Amino acid sequence: MVQLYNCHPFGSQRVVPTKQAPEVFCCGRDSVFVTCAGGCKVEVFNVEQELCHPLCSFNTLGKVVHMSYSDVGDYLVTIEEKNNISSLRAYVNWRCQTTESSRISVRMLGLQLESLHSGISKDQMEIIEMPLSENPLCLSCCPVRGDLLVGCKNRLVVFSLKYIAIHDTTMLDFDRSLVLHVNGIVPSQLCFCSGHIGISNDLEVLVFRLNSEPPKGTNTILKNTTEVEMLPEKGSKNDLVAAASHPLGSEDFVMCQRPVELVGEDCKSCNIVVTPESIGLSIDAQSPYHVNFMLYRRFAPDFTDGFSVESTRLHSLQLLPTYKTGNHVLATDAKNTACQKDILSLFCFFSMPHAGYLYTLVSAVELISVYQYPERSQQAVLTPQFLHVITSNNLQCFTVRCSAAAAREEDPYIDTTMKTCPPVSLDVCTLRMQLFIGLKAIQHFNNYIIILTKADIEDMADKMKNIKRLSSRKACSVKNKISSETEHGWNLYVVSTTPILQLYKEMVDYSKRYETAKTHGSIHLLSEAHLLLRAALINPDLVESEDKEELVTAFRESCAYLGDCFSNLDTKNSHLALPYYKMSCLSVSDIMDRILSKDLQQNYGKGFLFYLKHSLYEELEEKLSENMAFKVLQIFNATESNQLPHALCSPCMTNACPKIAMGFLETLDVSGPSALISLTKAAMALKMQDLQTYEAEIQRYSEIQLLYGFLDEPRLVIRREDREVIPTEMAFHFQDTLPGLLVALLVAFHENSKISLKETESFIKALCKKTGEEDNPPILVDFWEARLSSYPPESVLQDILFKLTSYYVCRICKPQHECVKSLKSPEDLRNSCSHFGVISPWITKMVSSEPVSCAACGDLLKLQSLLCGPSLDIVSFLPFLDSIPANNNSYLSIHIICATRLLNYEGSIERLLDRCPEAVTLYAKHEIKGGSQALWWNKLLPELCNRVRDTENTNEVFISSLKDTLDVIAMELDLQDLLNLLPDDGNAEFFLPYLVNQSKRKLEA
Repeated sequence: MVQLYNCHPFGSQRVVPTKQAPEVFCCGRDSVFVTCAGGCKVEVFNVEQELCHPLCSFNTLGKVVHMSYSDVGDYLVTIEEKNNISSLRAYVNWRCQTTESSRISVRMLGLQLESLHSGISKDQMEIIEMPLSENPLCLSCCPVRGDLLVGCKNRLVVFSLKYIAIHDTTMLDFDRSLVLHVNGIVPSQLCFCSGHIGISNDLEVLVFRLNSEPPKGTNTILKNTTEVEMLPEKGSKNDLVAAASHPLGSEDFVMCQRPVELVGEDCKSCNIVVTPESIGLSIDAQSPYHVNFMLYRRFAPDFTDGFSVESTRLHSLQLLPTYKTGNHVLATDAKNTACQKDILSLFCFFSMPHAGYLYTLVSAVELISVYQYPERSQQAVLTPQFLHVITSNNLQCFTVRCSAAAAREEDPYIDTTMKTCPPVSLDVCTLRMQLFIGLKAIQHFNNYIIILTKADIEDMADKMKNIKRLSSRKACSVKNKISSETEHGWNLYVVSTTPILQLYKEMVDYSKRYETAKTHGSIHLLSEAHLLLRAALINPDLVESEDKEELVTAFRESCAYLGDCFSNLDTKNSHLALPYYKMSCLSVSDIMDRILSKDLQQNYGKGFLFYLKHSLYEELEEKLSENMAFKVLQIFNATESNQLPHALCSPCMTNACPKIAMGFLETLDVSGPSALISLTKAAMALKMQDLQTYEAEIQRYSEIQLLYGFLDEPRLVIRREDREVIPTEMAFHFQDTLPGLLVALLVAFHENSKISLKETESFIKALCKKTGEEDNPPILVDFWEARLSSYPPESVLQDILFKLTSYYVCRICKPQHECVKSLKSPEDLRNSCSHFGVISPWITKMVSSEPVSCAACGDLLKLQSLLCGPSLDIVSFLPFLDSIPANNNSYLSIHIICATRLLNYEGSIERLLDRCPEAVTLYAKHEIKGGSQALWWNKLLPELCNRVRDTENTNEVFISSLKDTLDVIAMELDLQDLLNLLPDDGNAEFFLPYLVNQSKRKLEA
């Protein structure tokens, strides 16, 4: 469906002052090139704002049958005919022909420029002849690189543009770099853009890409397949359908092929073969090329007006690139430019007499628009903003979807809650149908459209009648009087297009006709205006200027208009109000003013409520005034009262009157009480310093119910400002009155990804900053311990273990420190968390023998428990040992625990014998087992015997340890092995009881 509007995309028009009837013309940059019927001369006219005056002229070597201008390189290329022989020539440095005395040189392509004489003038036009083995039929210049593509009957030839420095002069030259042998189609039209080539004849179109690497398969998407009948098989060219327009029995039939559309690898079945042959001399040109087919489409002829081929053939094949934002053009010298642009999207357009087709080609081959013309078209030209189509008597302007497709190509995440864009599938529309008589050809450059009219003599009377009517319309005000030559029935017009900002404002005003009815037309026209601005903003030649600032301002304004439209809707697209309002950069207050001023009946649309809820959920820096906050409460109370607690927790609502808010909450609490409502009421009571009401609301629910309430709305205790977490007044109150609940809810927040570990630590430090506590306040340690007890994932577990061990080590290394009771004792942690291991008896014995100061803190026991647990990596703890002294047994136990976990039992036994012998047998019984059991008799027994002997039997600790050791050894060894272990120093009576007991056990066994 095509929407029809009556805007004015065409501005002033002027006549190109050529004296003879134009036959062939082209345009580019700031000039129009014209050749007249039968002439061998090119006239160049300069187009500036309100003027169109002759710039220069130069003779050609033959009759020009086709020509094209390349903005990159500033050259004109022609196909000329002389004596029935077609030739290809390029005209370089043609601007010097503005002076009559300038020289002209003619040279053949391939001539070594270094061999030219040193007298080359910078003000000399060059004609470069490009010999071909076949007559050239058509040509195309690449708008990105300036390369030239020439089509012959059986081949396509690529000429690469290059710059050569000769005698301090930069000269333009070409390199015949590639030949493409084509079988199955004779090109009548070509288009060429950055390695992409389009070929068409009367009813077929083929688009392919040249790659320097072999194709790995094309990722394609095919849409709108209802526009074409797809073949169940691969669509061979031999599949024919008979179409008989004569009575049955007649022998005259017209045979036409079946319409087909093929994409990607399926294009190979179209029976068109393209074979590349690299023939260039440069290294780049000699690299092998591979052809990757992208699109093939074949149409059936249209016989509605008879069998004329002219009225059924394809026309206006075109490739249109859009560029990445920030690309720019770098000038190489005053006359030539080197284009430094990266293609973002590439579009292909071609047209049948009654319909045009627009495809996107870059990441996917996709049909995005079909243009239905009200009458038979002659020619069309595609621009990033519009599609201009001429019929015999009308110049039509259609909108296009290039900017929508390019926006999604540049930003795949554009359709989110933060940004959006009108869809590519938006219905196309006609902005204008401008009357002209005898339209024949059209071209476009910059902000101008060039149209050629040739009317029959009998049509002149009708034309003169229409001139008065045309002159009264704003869009086609004639600035130059039509010359007397118009009586001959031909004219070449330069029609300026309306500036984007002016047309945008007109479309916005036009959309207001639909505003009261809230119809689809208003949104559609505003979307069209929005896409126009997008197309203007992605122009790589748009530099930082006042124009760009005005475009950006208009773009934001268009987003606000679209947000207004979607905010009033209750459809599935009403959520688009949010991203459009975000893109408008308006504040919440500004948007509420827009809505409230328009909707006096307080019938708030679904889109507006979606925007308001989402905005209040964000951590915005904007603070609504007390009056505006009251209006927000009124809106939610009238529409979605269950959102009142969430709205009041928003940073935007800081200035909301707590007394009024309490009134709304009381009403909500009566209808459906919940922990969240009570917590919100408690927060309002704190703002009013009503501690009695605060305590009453907190005590209404159990701790677990309060936790669920906080999980539903964490902003009751946590607020984010400038990417930092800030405690609320309720959080400060919990710190003094309910620290256990505060720790529990922080653990719940972290478990449910409401806050990160780093943010939690920052929050607690900010909470304790007023009390002047140390870097790691006790409540932070309580959080680490509680989070450890909730079994966090491995990545978080190791982080918390490191933080806790660092804290414990720091505390035990400070003999004088303030003793603060933790929420959980070492025993509580061991009972509730398997990460804390059971402390071995020998460790308890060591600690009890020399107790450290401030044992009530429990930090030493917690550290010992962690070291005995299964989770702490002992290797990661070893660096802390350097800071832990070993001057008492309590500290020494840490060193021995680490040595034991590293299986250093011998060293541990020696240290215990030296420092705490009463714990040595407990250590041996608990640690020396399995494969290490031989240490009992090979290490421990000899050491004890030696120490008892050295102390002359006065050390009861060693003697007791020796007895315990003998008890264990006697149970483990045979009698003979035990005898071999006993010392032979004459103290056999000491060991006799153990030998007797073992003998009895052996006899009993």
